Amino acid sequence: MIVRHFLRWIQTAPAADRADATSALARAYLYSDLGAGDRAAAEAAMIVLLDDPSPVVRRALAEALAYAETAPHTVLVGLLQDQPDIAAIIARHSPLLIDAELVDLIGAGEPVVQYAVARRETVPAPVAAAIAEVGCVEACLALVALDNADLPDFSIDRIVARFGDDPDIREALFRRADLSAGARQALVVKLSEALSAFVADRAWLAPERAGKIVREASEKATVAIAAAAAGDALPSLACHLRASGQLTTGLILRALLSGQIRLFEAALAELSGLAVRRVSGLVHDRRGSGFRALYDQAGLPARAYPAFAAALEAWHAEGLVAAARGGEAQLRRRMVERVLTAYAPLAAGELDQLLVLLRRFVAEAARDEARAFTEDLIAGRDALDDDDLLFPLAAAA
Repeated sequence: MIVRHFLRWIQTAPAADRADATSALARAYLYSDLGAGDRAAAEAAMIVLLDDPSPVVRRALAEALAYAETAPHTVLVGLLQDQPDIAAIIARHSPLLIDAELVDLIGAGEPVVQYAVARRETVPAPVAAAIAEVGCVEACLALVALDNADLPDFSIDRIVARFGDDPDIREALFRRADLSAGARQALVVKLSEALSAFVADRAWLAPERAGKIVREASEKATVAIAAAAAGDALPSLACHLRASGQLTTGLILRALLSGQIRLFEAALAELSGLAVRRVSGLVHDRRGSGFRALYDQAGLPARAYPAFAAALEAWHAEGLVAAARGGEAQLRRRMVERVLTAYAPLAAGELDQLLVLLRRFVAEAARDEARAFTEDLIAGRDALDDDDLLFPLAAAA
């Protein structure tokens, strides 16, 4: 009887009054001890209210039902089909929505609702995958910035591919402790490309020059990422580098000359199809015969083999010494100069690209060594003895 009077009353009542009465009706349904008949009538009245011409009334209904575990599912479905700001209330808070319903909401493509789903208290992996695949940038940002989502690695990779150019997305991803080495490297490339475009747009550098600098910086960052990564993460990093066209001869040689033997082995394993353990055995075999077969199977340029062989020999000879002394920058320079000395007589003239690359590596290693030495002096830390330095120091007059 009360519901009947309510339905008659709402025909002429102002929108604000209807909203207050709707909220009271919903609370009565949820929390009052209604009989079966009154409960069914109240649910029917809420279904009728889904067609109320005022969004204020429908919003009041959504706000009253959003958090309740006993809300009528039929009414919730109707509210999810309402205008986005009303549907978002249910999408974000209702505990009654199953994964399939949430995925459907993401697929509908409404950004406000997608963002609301990403802000739920928990976001299961299937829902997170849907957001990563088709969600708007705001939803993806909420997904990676909050700790409420079960976010698989492949979903992170998809977000990087779609929105890695967005600085807020990059910053939020870089803060994640669970970011894979491959995703971190892809973000570094995205950041490098953004910096290159920024510099070129302002005519500070020619586009070709900016691009070259950015590529070298990306390669250095890739080696640094590999150095910080766990050993079991390197095969996937190598796979990512190959799939993105970055597993070049230059990068592989840089890894070896930087002493990052794990990345070197993972790269050869990826290119050759052999297991990492097998590759590691061939790399550590000082006789060298097995390494030549591995090198050829990896498909690396035959003309570059002498440089790799010399680098590997230098790593065998100096690796333990550098590890004991902690002179990573010094080791790199010694290794590069040794390789340059071995390769220069075999180079095809001064236009040989590998020769140019090795000469550039020598200059880069010297700069890094000088910076490290200067930083140690400024900080008051013990530096290497003068006799151990590879660059001349001006004597005090």
